[in-house]
This record gives sequence, C-alpha cells and structure tokens, in this order.
Amino acid sequence: MAVPFADLQLQYQTIKSEIDDAIAAVIGDSAFIRGPHVDAFEQQFARAAEAKHCVSCANGTDALYLAMAALKVQPGDEVITTAHSWISTSAMITHAGATPVFCDTDGSTFTVDPAAVEAAVTPRTVGIIPVHLYGQPADMDAIIAIAHKHKLWVIEDCAQAHLARYNGQAVGTFGQAATYSFYPGKNLGAMGDAGAIVTNDAALAERMAMLARHGGLVKHQHQIEGINSRLDGLQAAILSAKLPHLAAWTEGRRNAARRYDAGLNQVEDVTVPQVAPGRTHVYHLYTVRHRRRDALAAHLKAHGVQTAINYPTALPFLAAYERFKHRCEQFPNAFRDQGQILSLPMFAEITEAQQDEVIGLVRAFRG
Repeated sequence: MAVPFADLQLQYQTIKSEIDDAIAAVIGDSAFIRGPHVDAFEQQFARAAEAKHCVSCANGTDALYLAMAALKVQPGDEVITTAHSWISTSAMITHAGATPVFCDTDGSTFTVDPAAVEAAVTPRTVGIIPVHLYGQPADMDAIIAIAHKHKLWVIEDCAQAHLARYNGQAVGTFGQAATYSFYPGKNLGAMGDAGAIVTNDAALAERMAMLARHGGLVKHQHQIEGINSRLDGLQAAILSAKLPHLAAWTEGRRNAARRYDAGLNQVEDVTVPQVAPGRTHVYHLYTVRHRRRDALAAHLKAHGVQTAINYPTALPFLAAYERFKHRCEQFPNAFRDQGQILSLPMFAEITEAQQDEVIGLVRAFRG
C-alpha cells in the first residue's frame, strides 16, 4: 500500500464545494488584494487564535520580519532562538538587523531549552523567539519568566502549531506577538503562500499592518517606509472556508498520533514524540527518532511510504551561519537529532489501514 506523506487533494475533495464557492466569490467581487475577504479572515483567525488582533501578510517568513521590525529591532541587538527550526526563524532575525543567538533543545520535545536561553542572555539581548516545533508548545512559563526578568520581548513562532495549547492557554498569546504560516501543508493551509501575525497590542498591530502595506493603512498615505507583504483575497477566502474545519482536523491528527504511539512506542530503536505535561501537541508533524534513520527511510520508501526529514541540518551548522563557527558540542541535542529524526505520514484524513501499513513496516525493519 502506498502511503503519501500528506494528501492535500483528499482534503480538498472533502470540502470541494466550500472551496470552490469561496474562490468564485473572490473572482465575482474582483477582490484580489485586501478587501472584504481578507478583512473577514483576519477577524476569524484572531478569534480562533484567541487574540485581539490579526495582521495578515504574504507568508510566515514575512510575519517574523514584520513583528521584529514593528518592535524596532536595531543593528547590534541579539535575538535568542532555537537551534532546531526552519531557517525562516533565524534568517528574519538577521534581515531585521539583529544577530541570531542559537540555543540547544531540551533533549526530548525538540523545543528550546529554557536553561540554555537564560545562559544566552547578554546586555545586547532584546528578545526571544521560541518555536513550537512540529506542533508542540515550547516551555512558555519558563521562557516568559526569563523575558520578564531581563525585560525582553517574546515572539512565538507558531508556524506549525495552529490551535496548540500550553497549560490550557492558546499558543500565540504569551508574548508580544506570534507568527503563523499558512503554507499549503500546514494544519491550516492556503493554496499558495500566506501568513499572519496575532497580538493583543493594538498599537503593535497597527504598526505591523502599516509595515506590511508600504507603510500606510490608506493608499498613498505612507506614514513610514514599509514593504509589500499582503495576503491576497483568494487565499484569504480559501482559509476562511477551511478554518471551521481546523478543530476537527486537529483532532484527527491527534487520534492518528495516538495510534502511531500505540504501535511504535515499544519498537526497539524508535523514540516516538515525547509530549511534556500541560502541552497540547497538534502534530503538524509526527517525528520519531531512530539511530539508523536513513536506512529506515529507504526501507519505507521502497515499500511506497513517503517520509521527510524536518530538518536534516540544525540551524547552527548550516553554511549560512559558518560565520559563527559553531561546534557540535555547543548544541548536543540538536546535533544528535539532525541525524536521527524522521517524520512519518501525518494528515487528518490518514486511514487506520495506512497507519497500520507504516507501523508494520517500521516494526519489520531490521536495517
């Protein structure tokens, strides 16, 4: 049985009429840039994220940049983030004018280690960007305590964590702002690029919106120098059509994760995702560790099962950061994980038969 890593076509078919009607409405209104469909999605997503304000933008990478630019990051500033993430997290620190400072993960959840964050604070530190990697919240109580102690801002990278919760509180509501990606494969995905920032700070929301729209909220009235990072009407309408289904899709992912856990947690050499107490994991990715990861991936591929490695090189070891001369012993957990992580097929509609195929193949693997 072939098992895809994700099945976006199947998701579309389950709500085809809703998506098609949404697209037709935008075309009928010729509301391609900003307009009522974007306004409606911003309001809807703010409610879903349990935040007061949502500022949409072109993608999740821009969201990170806009948040830091609005917080007036300056050259010479340092921003602390995790050693284990997609490069957008750290690259936007650089593009905003600051220096990224990497911290190791905690060894079990793939999220940043608060003790490492505390140790990394210097007089130049202005903020922290924790990443809720794979859909599991970082340790926000500890991170917020560090931020308060040192008077730092916090931007939560929620690109993979739509609807995740930490001790009952929605991720994205702990710091000054939180960024989201709606890349097609995300738990809430557009049919193209899309992103957003949420915040409870009205003044910050206004500045981020201005920055995303050439520096002004009214055409030709440019209060500051901004960039062009707008969510288009088609993507907004598609996201609005999908958003009411997100809770059910999330539960589907969590059910699938429980089935994987039951089938794999006693398999030799396999470490299933470890979920810390008080954290609601939404399983954007179901990522295991295995000492012979590459051989296991090849075994699954040979039998028609698609997998992915998220991410094969931890951020400090990328060529983009050679200037820092990082060493593997500085980030032992991230260094170990980059050679062991493997993401198995995970999507809300995955069937028990498909999961049984994956579980059976993993259990049968002998290297």
